[in-house]
Amino acid sequence: MAHMALHIGTCGFSYRDWVGPFYPPGIKSLDMLPFYAERFGCVEIDSTYYAIPKPQLFESMDRRTPKNFRFTVKAPGSITHLPTETAPEAADAAAFRACLEPIHSAGKLGAVLAQFPHSFRPGPDAYSRLTWLRAQWPDMNLIAEFRHRDWQADETLATLRELDVGWCNVDEPRFSSLMRPGSEVTAGVGYIRFHGRNYGKWWKQERAAHERYDYLYSTQELTEWLPRIAAVDEQAREAYVFFNNHHLGKSAANARQLAEMLHARER
Repeated sequence: MAHMALHIGTCGFSYRDWVGPFYPPGIKSLDMLPFYAERFGCVEIDSTYYAIPKPQLFESMDRRTPKNFRFTVKAPGSITHLPTETAPEAADAAAFRACLEPIHSAGKLGAVLAQFPHSFRPGPDAYSRLTWLRAQWPDMNLIAEFRHRDWQADETLATLRELDVGWCNVDEPRFSSLMRPGSEVTAGVGYIRFHGRNYGKWWKQERAAHERYDYLYSTQELTEWLPRIAAVDEQAREAYVFFNNHHLGKSAANARQLAEMLHARER
């Protein structure tokens, strides 16, 4: 299992509650990314879901990271979280593409993640949304993360392969309507996200979302994923594994733990 193109990191990095568990006390906000980049080779930027930033944000991130560092970036909610039958604004897609240009031209943009809500179900309108997204960003790697299990079907995988859109494998609570863990790859980039298994807090409202991601994976739970990670790594040109259980730096702890486990298996 060759890990030259397997990247491991966390969903987000600029959390104040990481000061102490991960960042040293007194660290400045602008110093967080360089500190992080000394320990991980990639990060998923999720703040873009809430608002489309100016290109200057990614210009700054480019300057503060090594040449071989990789970013993946979440698509805006104004595009992914509209009612299925409502067409997104092309202007939003264009503005999002423009803000990514600094890291795209620097060769640091690994992929764009389009995360859809649980209410987004398979059907003609949903497939049209995917086709539209692919057309908006034809020169970028695009990953689709679905929340409802109805998407786990051969038709979905065939459509994504046809569109050259990657599949996001997830670990999350095993509720009947949520996604099962897997190792699917439908494009050149493979993708895995660990959301934690906080059953009791999963369906809480967004304002309590930090509680949803208050979870620390055990060694056994990560071990269960090693064959799936190997399968994704083998199928993809490059692959990303991100931990989203960010409360109090637990994602960083699990990302380092997984990297160590994979390294130990290679020895």
